[in-house]
Amino acid sequence: MADTDKIKQQEMQEGQEEKEDTKKEAGEKKSLVTRFLPKVIIVVVVVIFAGAGFTLGRLLAGSPTSQTTGVSEQGQSSQLENMDAKGSVADSQKSWYYHLEPVIANLDVDDVTRYVKASLTLEVSFEVDEKKGKVFIDEKKPILTNWLTVYLASLSLEDIRGDSNLKRIQSQVLDAFNEKLFPDSKPEIMNILFKEFAVQ
Repeated sequence: MADTDKIKQQEMQEGQEEKEDTKKEAGEKKSLVTRFLPKVIIVVVVVIFAGAGFTLGRLLAGSPTSQTTGVSEQGQSSQLENMDAKGSVADSQKSWYYHLEPVIANLDVDDVTRYVKASLTLEVSFEVDEKKGKVFIDEKKPILTNWLTVYLASLSLEDIRGDSNLKRIQSQVLDAFNEKLFPDSKPEIMNILFKEFAVQ
């Protein structure tokens, strides 16, 4: 009996040792997992964000595809056909330009005297006869120049820095000029172009 008790005790000890060994191995595996898991998660997140950034960049860049290239080539070939057939592009697609004299205005800056010099070109719709339109704008030029001077003088240095601010200025000038020239009809000025926009 004593032998069977010893054997049972040895078996129990071996079983406990095996359990302890498996616990140690599990603990070691767990420590490896807990040590490397955050690094793996970081790598996966970086790869996902990099892929998303690349994809978003490609979408926003609007890289030309063969389909859009084909459409633009068709448009160019049809314009060339019009030129060959009539000697020039159809008049319905033309606009004409009116150049304003440069306007100089002090900026709204406290510490130093800074000014902006702006020269604009108005792109006018083909629906307005060029000769009559130029005479009409010449008559209204003092109003346009005055408004532009006052508008530019109300801007600060931060208001005119950067591409987005210049586009905003173009849009506001376009709206104001159309309102001054064509208050009760559809806008005939299609675009405002900067010939010069210098800050000193």
